[in-house]
Amino acid sequence: MKDIKVVAFDCDGVMFDSVQANMDYYNSILDHFGKPLMTPEQFVHAHMHTANEVLANLFPDPEDLKAAFEFRKKMSYWPFIKYMKIEPGLKSLLKKLRPKYKTAVATNRSDTMRGVLLEHGLEGCFDIVVSALDVKNPKPHPDLLIKIVEYFGIKPSEAIYVGDSVLDEMAAKAAGVPLVAYNNKDLSADYHIINLKELEAMLTI
Repeated sequence: MKDIKVVAFDCDGVMFDSVQANMDYYNSILDHFGKPLMTPEQFVHAHMHTANEVLANLFPDPEDLKAAFEFRKKMSYWPFIKYMKIEPGLKSLLKKLRPKYKTAVATNRSDTMRGVLLEHGLEGCFDIVVSALDVKNPKPHPDLLIKIVEYFGIKPSEAIYVGDSVLDEMAAKAAGVPLVAYNNKDLSADYHIINLKELEAMLTI
């Protein structure tokens, strides 16, 4: 950890418990079209993928999917943000990280990310926020993390990525960035933690 200069975070499952928010959001879209609510398998997919990928999974019929895309454009995520639970210790961790470390977000969220940061008082807490809107290929591709590495002009080994899913694992490996697996012992990672306090201890802040 002595060479680490940048700490990057995934959003859902790391910075926030967003299970209820995302479930309610996508179920409201399904309900609008008279479709059954998400299955557990569909929700697992929704937790990790971009909104467009989630809708494509929920609406396999091309015409239905087109209608779902149009409906989502008019539908605000704001009413659901309040159901996102910020991870205990996140704000204090971010304060302690600076100025020694640079901070970043690498997330498959797209147009909802700015609202999430605003609602929870996290705007300005990160040096760079990279979402699915900012790269050609979202996770599991390494583009998000490569963009962060290039932004700071560092080696991949000088950053760590705190993630909780197999997509995070794949992206970090492809980018050459060490992965800190968050509350998921099944991931192949350089480090494993179950709370953010452990990250403070690892970075000696």
